[in-house]
Amino acid sequence: MTDLSVIIVSYNVKYYLEQCLRSVRASRGTLDVEVFVVDNDSPDDSVSYLRPRFPEVHIIANRENYGFSRANNQAIRQAKGRYVLLLNPDTILTERTLTDCVSYLDRHPEVGATGVSMYGSNGRFAWESRRGVPTPWTSFCKMMGLTALFPHSHRFGRYYMRYLDRTEANYIEVISGAFFMLRREAMERVGLLDETFFMYGEDIDLSYRLLQGGWKNAYVPSPILHYKGESTQKSSYRYVHIFYEAMLIFFDKHFSRRYRLLGLLIRLAVYLRAGLDMLKRLGQKFLSLFPRQMPQPEVALCFGTPESLAEMQAICERNGLIFITDTSRLSPLYVVYDTSCYTYGDMLSRLIEGAGQGRKVALGTYCPETGTMILPNDIFHG
Repeated sequence: MTDLSVIIVSYNVKYYLEQCLRSVRASRGTLDVEVFVVDNDSPDDSVSYLRPRFPEVHIIANRENYGFSRANNQAIRQAKGRYVLLLNPDTILTERTLTDCVSYLDRHPEVGATGVSMYGSNGRFAWESRRGVPTPWTSFCKMMGLTALFPHSHRFGRYYMRYLDRTEANYIEVISGAFFMLRREAMERVGLLDETFFMYGEDIDLSYRLLQGGWKNAYVPSPILHYKGESTQKSSYRYVHIFYEAMLIFFDKHFSRRYRLLGLLIRLAVYLRAGLDMLKRLGQKFLSLFPRQMPQPEVALCFGTPESLAEMQAICERNGLIFITDTSRLSPLYVVYDTSCYTYGDMLSRLIEGAGQGRKVALGTYCPETGTMILPNDIFHG
């Protein structure tokens, strides 16, 4: 049997997906891995772009956007791995990520699924890496700000479980859908993703069903980079609507019968929080129209071969970025690595170390094979 089936659902992010697939290749080690990409009718020609570059990948090309749960289930039904990894296209794995998680699951038969330590493009730890089940009480603490006020409290801070040591493996409750590695046996017992969830909430639902089925969920401190939703317009009304609707679907499915009196209050709280989030996003968008000061030129500190540095310099100059190779004169906003010279693990560890030292930079990559520079919010081509 195949060791691992990697499933990536993608929509309109072909360059981030290409980078993700390259990192999956590098992370295989000695594992027998099969990879599925389920494209939800991307308008950017993702399928025709990827097929010749990744002939080993099984591509399922949908003719409409089926959403996250249904698209994943399409590939899960074809997958042959002992373990199944649900992976976001806007992630970068290190060379040890897959072997770290498979090895952990091999050693812990009580664990049905595991997540990893996720870091943003600024090198900061993403607290979504470890979460508690959003019970009515846990959700109340989150929405009322108690989680933020008492982050290390077992009672008030369960939503993000900050009281756990993030450098050690731990049992947790909810695993992020950005990196969700499942034991096939556990998945067959509790069922596939609930297709009632179009996007968001399906990872919480599956995590909770695993716990109800007697399995443990775990966190493995193996780092990955997660750009956090490059395919989603998070300032849009649609994002806010889908996200909070998913929270209501989860509550109605698992808690509405036991907490009937709280049901109305929970719904009102969710709608209120959704409205406040929407107003906040609209306000930020409005204020951005009136900048208080002139925007500063963006500086990219680049590392690579002499040939790739020349190409990166040309890309920077064409797109209004200041190209530098040392920090003697300017402080960089981005640090861009030639991926043919540096491992993904090395790039991420340097980023994390810099964030720990207070440096405010974001990770960028340059692929000399395609002449593509990827920054957290921009794609440039040579």
